[in-house]
Amino acid sequence: MARFVDALLAEAGDRSSRLPVPALETVYLGGGTPSMLSPFLLRRLLEGLREIFRFLPGAEINLEANPATFGRQTASAYADLGISRVSLGAQSFDPGNLTALGRTHGPSDITRSFALLREAGIENVSIDLIFSIPGQSLSQWRHSLEKALSVSPTHISAYNLTYEEDTPFFERFQQGLYHDKDELNAEMFELAHNLLTQHGFRHYETSNYAQPGFESCHNRAYWAGMNYLGLGPSAVSTIAGRRWKNIPDTRQYIQLVEQAGHAEHEAEDLTGAQLDLERIALMLRTDQGVHRRHLGAVSEERIGHTIEEGLAGWDGDHLRLLGRGPLLVDSIVSHLAD
Repeated sequence: MARFVDALLAEAGDRSSRLPVPALETVYLGGGTPSMLSPFLLRRLLEGLREIFRFLPGAEINLEANPATFGRQTASAYADLGISRVSLGAQSFDPGNLTALGRTHGPSDITRSFALLREAGIENVSIDLIFSIPGQSLSQWRHSLEKALSVSPTHISAYNLTYEEDTPFFERFQQGLYHDKDELNAEMFELAHNLLTQHGFRHYETSNYAQPGFESCHNRAYWAGMNYLGLGPSAVSTIAGRRWKNIPDTRQYIQLVEQAGHAEHEAEDLTGAQLDLERIALMLRTDQGVHRRHLGAVSEERIGHTIEEGLAGWDGDHLRLLGRGPLLVDSIVSHLAD
């Protein structure tokens, strides 16, 4: 792990010497499970990044954490290191659902770890949940939402389980052991929307709900098309219209960084039209919508059809999804961008 952290810092140093990296507005540690790092190594990483880059005052520093991977002292260390936001990977408050997901923590671990973060002084804690877990009922999903609300988080992410290739879930799905039920997905999505908005959460992106002022700054920057630098195996970066991805293998990543200073594996230059299409796909997921300047390549007929179906509408110069539009965002994006 120490060698891995050193490789991350070496890559950061190499990139900062060759790219016009401005002061950082956000730093996001994740995916994977960065809370597996010891406080000592996490300190080495963050202090090293602060030596390489300039952090803006009040920069959002976010850590993804598994509820089973830290205790009271580590939570206090997070606060001391300036971590201002934690995304807690709860996934579910139902023991059977957690087992189906292969999770090693239980519901009590979630509430315990949440309390430890708050005791340490970290106010901005998000609880991440998943719905449409194999075998999950609507009542179990409601239970998880209500348990999450009971601890008063500032943010809740509610993700629809997707079946990704090269995963055990996908293999079972192909074998007919798991089923993706559109009607149940819709019921669970609408249940989350109704319950969370009734409790004062703003549904600011398809899968994300926040108390006012606690929206994820980092994710909003992604969706708005801002430049971002990714460090580590499989990390993706997009700066000034150029996108590159690091090699996905951790051991090879470390070796390449030690040899060459970086582990860039794939790269492409994006056209303005490609960036506009991405902006449509990302910003349509938000409650802000997409500005008409990014819709130049989309026919008025397709936009008009979406509006006539009651799935979208104009809010000034922004096209926003309405009604069941957020539930159908992927198909709407395909319709507009086809």
